[in-house]
Amino acid sequence: MAVSRPNDSIAKRIQALNDRVRSIRQSDLYLYNIPIDELNGGSRVRVNGSEMHMFASYSYLGLIGHPRINKAAVEAIERYGTGTHGVRSLAGSLPLHRQLEAKIAEFKGTEAAITYSSGYVTNLTTISSLVGRHDYVFSDKLNHASIVDGCLLSGAEMVRFRHNDIHDLDNRLAALDPEASVLVVVDAVFSMDGDITDLPNLVEVCRRHGARLMVDEAHSLGVLGERGTGIEEHFGMPGVIDVKMGTLSKTIPSVGGYIAASAELIGYLRHQSRAYIFSAALPPGQAAAALEAICVIEDEPWRAESLRRNTQAFIGGLQSHGLDTLQTETAIVPVLCGADDTAFQVARHAHRNGVFVLPVISPAVPEGAARLRATVTAAHQLDEIEMAVDVIADAARHAGVL
Repeated sequence: MAVSRPNDSIAKRIQALNDRVRSIRQSDLYLYNIPIDELNGGSRVRVNGSEMHMFASYSYLGLIGHPRINKAAVEAIERYGTGTHGVRSLAGSLPLHRQLEAKIAEFKGTEAAITYSSGYVTNLTTISSLVGRHDYVFSDKLNHASIVDGCLLSGAEMVRFRHNDIHDLDNRLAALDPEASVLVVVDAVFSMDGDITDLPNLVEVCRRHGARLMVDEAHSLGVLGERGTGIEEHFGMPGVIDVKMGTLSKTIPSVGGYIAASAELIGYLRHQSRAYIFSAALPPGQAAAALEAICVIEDEPWRAESLRRNTQAFIGGLQSHGLDTLQTETAIVPVLCGADDTAFQVARHAHRNGVFVLPVISPAVPEGAARLRATVTAAHQLDEIEMAVDVIADAARHAGVL
């Protein structure tokens, strides 16, 4: 049993957060950690016995439950079992892992790729392996928490620049010693606002200052580019990013993360990054599912086109009601609500009317900028989108947002 201390800050933090959660539950506004009982076709789910339209999914191309992907996973389990014999460096590597990494490299247009057990740990281990004491790492202020944590873990001098402000980055890089080792890390699509990083100007500034560029494509794979290959295709700039990070748990319906880069850099990570050396390998079923998912994306390019059409319809519909969707132009669509309680009320009203959306509140976003973070997928039909737009707008009116 823990010893009680008069000024135990750990206990105070635990109590404060649990009190906040308890208060939200008592108001019947707690909407997190809800079990999804059943998937009905990709755009609908069953929750607590009721069918709902899913507008909080990361399955941007609607690949969850795809028969080819399911079949590949089952066949891998039947051949290899449910796990591996250890970490990749020792007894945990399967032909599947190498096939998956080769496919990722081909899809992303790089020499090689490496996979990890989660997207979060991919950023953590890659950043902390590439930079250290006496180096500099520059991070956009709205980067994902995994990037921030990787920067802090690295021990490098961390410099945060204003969101998507390339002029600010340019000025900060110009103030450094020209001989300094520098890594710049950004999200391709920012996970709370849905806007896209300014890749053309970002690349120009990084090259001028001799900085390496790492881009997190967790929310751009399948979302950006005519074929869904990501931000380089979106801007027509193949091969300009030094370190391409992505996840295998969003558009790709599996689990894990990857880095795609030069063979030299990938070889370095295989022998230096602690998450590769000390974490279990991806289970066979998950590796096979990820591999087949990339093949499906290549074979079914209509999915990326459907997502673009649905994204325009969803954003346009919400804006036509006067709702603030910030600067998004992607499948991540924030609906600004203001106060935390207001965001909870809007989300609860939407749930009661068959639309599964979730609120994002402080401290994940700034005070007064609470929102719904709605998402749209290729699996949605236009009538479903119109219905969801009407429900969200009605919820916003009831909560005083409109």
